[in-house]
Amino acid sequence: MSYQEKNITVALASQLLILGYYLFSLFQMYRGDGLVSTKVFSLWAVVIVAAIIVNIIGSILTNILLSIVHAIKTRSEQEERFIEDERDQLIGLKGNKVSYIVFSLGVLASMLAFAFGQPPLVMFCLLIFSSILAEIIGDLSQLYLYRKGF
Repeated sequence: MSYQEKNITVALASQLLILGYYLFSLFQMYRGDGLVSTKVFSLWAVVIVAAIIVNIIGSILTNILLSIVHAIKTRSEQEERFIEDERDQLIGLKGNKVSYIVFSLGVLASMLAFAFGQPPLVMFCLLIFSSILAEIIGDLSQLYLYRKGF
């Protein structure tokens, strides 16, 4: 597994955890008091901050652990060079394209839900869900392209 694949896998795992937390909290909220704007917005803030912090910490820890494993395997103090070539950039762009398409479809679904009479909080929750889902599907498409040998 290449360096980029490992980074994508860590990002994917963190996004899946955040999506699980978001859906669990949203269903608990829905079963309890229903969708209350203050609770939805505080959940949104927690999800955004968690996504940023978990991705940064996950990326840093991945780089540290990969460097340690490389040093143990090679028994040298020379740092491993993590190089991103044109192929990696192209795979990243294709993953971003997939993410944008999925997010655009999520925005369309949330706007349709609002147009068909759902409350604005449902539209907002669908927007948050589609943004997290878009990141997950974009990461999965990048992993697929790396495994395919694009």
